[in-house]
Amino acid sequence: MNGFGYLRPGSVQEAVEAYAAHPGARYLAGGTNLVDLMKLGVERPGVLIDVGRLPLDTVEELPDGGLRVGATVRNSDLAADPRVRDRYPVLSQALLAGASGQLRNAATTGGNLLQRTRCPYFQDLDKPCNKREPGSGCGARDGVHRDHAVLGHSTRCIATNPSDMAVALAALDAQVELYGDAGTRTVPVAEFHRLPGDHPERDTEIRPGELITGVLLPAATAGAPSAYRKARDRASYAFALASVAVVLRVGDGVVTQVGLAFGGLAHRPWKARHAEHALLGAAATPPAFEGAVDLELAHAEPLRDNAFKVPLAHNLALDVLNRLAPAPAVA
Repeated sequence: MNGFGYLRPGSVQEAVEAYAAHPGARYLAGGTNLVDLMKLGVERPGVLIDVGRLPLDTVEELPDGGLRVGATVRNSDLAADPRVRDRYPVLSQALLAGASGQLRNAATTGGNLLQRTRCPYFQDLDKPCNKREPGSGCGARDGVHRDHAVLGHSTRCIATNPSDMAVALAALDAQVELYGDAGTRTVPVAEFHRLPGDHPERDTEIRPGELITGVLLPAATAGAPSAYRKARDRASYAFALASVAVVLRVGDGVVTQVGLAFGGLAHRPWKARHAEHALLGAAATPPAFEGAVDLELAHAEPLRDNAFKVPLAHNLALDVLNRLAPAPAVA
């Protein structure tokens, strides 16, 4: 590991000012991904700005009935919070599906959103990777890409986003709260991560020096039936081959509210907007669910070795949608 400086600011404002004074610095909280990448030589920050002890570690009620989750709330604490389990079960389930208990005890909400792809070409300095070194090529495209993207990828990058939590947040229409030189702003979780395009080195829409201060869980999806399901190579401690988060309200047999997002399929949590549009106001029936999911996955462009992800995601989505839909009334 290369040498680096270390700063521990006493406030959010001090953290942002420290970043401005040290271009190329990195914010550090749990460090469960950043420190690993530093050991590999993928990340080489000159300065680490430790934000782990800032007062951002609480889950707070919002006036409208939503919740504000501080950026340094640990994944294990968030998954266990009774309000989250009761109002946003999909989020609790997604968090518990990620990593191990030890990692969840250290990983933070903000860090989870900022974790980088686990593509082996990105992590290996001897392999070409446009995300790590723009212009060097994408080794995965013609190499080993079984675990890679089938939606939204480009000729420059086919990596996937590894977060389970972010998939649930996208389905819930949550917002990321950011603080920087221009003050506070919010970005929808579904738009926070970028598709690769010509600049796969840019993971998110975060501006230089901005700090994630929290995540806003909306009142509109609070209490709605929701669930998360993940398919992986091992029963635990593995990233998703495909996953799905669903929020579904049904009234009088008709879908009145729906949120649907896929994980493991793209460079970011894939907000299934085509499927959502097709389902809203439609009958909550298996044929309607299948038609909507088919409409969304028709946009997939699988590669040589990962076409299996499309039917896998299809079946996961249908399973969760059908489980969440109330049983039809018996005449």
